[in-house]
Amino acid sequence: QVQLVESGGGLVQPGGSLRLSCAASGSISSINTMGWYRQAPGKQRELVAAATEGGITNYADSVKGRFTISRDNAKNTLYLQMNSLKPRDTAVYYCNGRLRNSRVVAGKIITDYWGQGTQVTVSS
Repeated sequence: QVQLVESGGGLVQPGGSLRLSCAASGSISSINTMGWYRQAPGKQRELVAAATEGGITNYADSVKGRFTISRDNAKNTLYLQMNSLKPRDTAVYYCNGRLRNSRVVAGKIITDYWGQGTQVTVSS
């Protein structure tokens, strides 16, 4: 079992910055890659950034050069530094952890753990 808890969301003006945090607890060794996803009203959830436990990262084209993902394995915490925020960044941001091995729970195949999300609103 893994629990992921996001924090750091809020209201910010265009051009501002926020730092999101995701605290992981439980069977952390069962997690491989971690990442941030976001979902805006009327849109599908999309990958924002991901980081392997070895530090390899990738980003959505829309956030390259503005966002930075990092992970502190000693503190079991994932971060997303968001700079030069735009109104189109407004969404609920979710922390994600990919399982090394899938689990079957109540007949369903579980491949990932998710946090509950934190709201980011970019508006003047």
